[in-house]
Amino acid sequence: MTEFWISAAVMLLAALGFLLIPVLRGRRQQQEQDRTALNVALYQERVAELTAQHDAGALDAGQLSAGRDEAARELLADTEGAEPARSGRLGKALPLLAAVLVPVFGLALYLHFGAADKVELTQEFAQAPKNMQDMTSRLERAVAAQPGSAEGLYFLGRAYMADQRPADAAKVFERAVALAGRQPELLGQWAQALYFANGKQWNPQLQALSDEALKADPKEVTSLGLLGIAAFEGQRYQEAIGYWQRLLAQLPEGDASRAALQGGIDRAAEKLQASGHKPVQTVRLKVRVELAAALSDKVRPDDTVFIFARASKGPPMPLAAKRVTVAQLPIDVELSDADAMLAQMKLSDFAEVQLVARVSRAGQPTQGEWIGQSAALPSTTQAAQHLIIDSPDP
Repeated sequence: MTEFWISAAVMLLAALGFLLIPVLRGRRQQQEQDRTALNVALYQERVAELTAQHDAGALDAGQLSAGRDEAARELLADTEGAEPARSGRLGKALPLLAAVLVPVFGLALYLHFGAADKVELTQEFAQAPKNMQDMTSRLERAVAAQPGSAEGLYFLGRAYMADQRPADAAKVFERAVALAGRQPELLGQWAQALYFANGKQWNPQLQALSDEALKADPKEVTSLGLLGIAAFEGQRYQEAIGYWQRLLAQLPEGDASRAALQGGIDRAAEKLQASGHKPVQTVRLKVRVELAAALSDKVRPDDTVFIFARASKGPPMPLAAKRVTVAQLPIDVELSDADAMLAQMKLSDFAEVQLVARVSRAGQPTQGEWIGQSAALPSTTQAAQHLIIDSPDP
């Protein structure tokens, strides 16, 4: 802000210059007029003195005339450099008054309508926050400066959640929904904030918000995670497993939160078994996919790679699939019922499956240029499998 106020001061001085210069010029003209009047008075006094000497007989007519001419030349020499007087109706008071009022009114109008707070915030956001409280404070001031920004409200809500302030977050997300519309992600965040603000007590409003979010986007991660938590807290362990498996399918391979989520699924399965109920068999096939070295110059880094499992005896369509790129190979993936292409056709519905990895430059899962596939294996296989893409796709 220092640079801003220095620039404003320079421009203000320039503006004041336009107002004060005429006043200064007026003073100079007044001085010149006063000097001219003095020269005229001296001229008249000299002429009167010459006339008195002529009357006394001390000067003849020629000498009188020569004296008058000399006095006139001196008067002309003294006054010929003076600027002509300029007529004006403003006088001195009005420019001086304007010189005082212009900066005062200018500053008042800027503070009311200007963007000094936004300039300061922009400079502040250019520096990394010192801590979470500092970031929250900045976001609060950003929202105060731009109350109509749904994006600013969203980030402020996330900051409140990270700062263990779910009640404040719920209010902010509600405002964001009112501004940006009922977007699935915003609905999920709003429901999550309300759930924790309400002491983890489920209610019809939370169910309605989560259902609306998943109806618009069945893969909305916040709603899936929240429903899983609510089901676990309500001892509906099989339901929690289902939601968390769907969420697990949305997370990219190597995501740090996958391990924690899988831990939650395992705990739910243990709780279910301890309660005397047998968990529904969860099928998870682990596979490592590599590209043969001989094909490295025949594919592009952005070519699509489909990794899927299909029934060894049954429909040829994939039962569960993942999509990556050649640049991500080699990669370790896991295929489960959460990756099902159709809800009525899951890995757990078939006793024997085949693993396939296909490179498709056109991005088509059913046809491509290169392929690697396994022999038939039980869908309950626990050992990690290894696929090498090394053959032309028939």
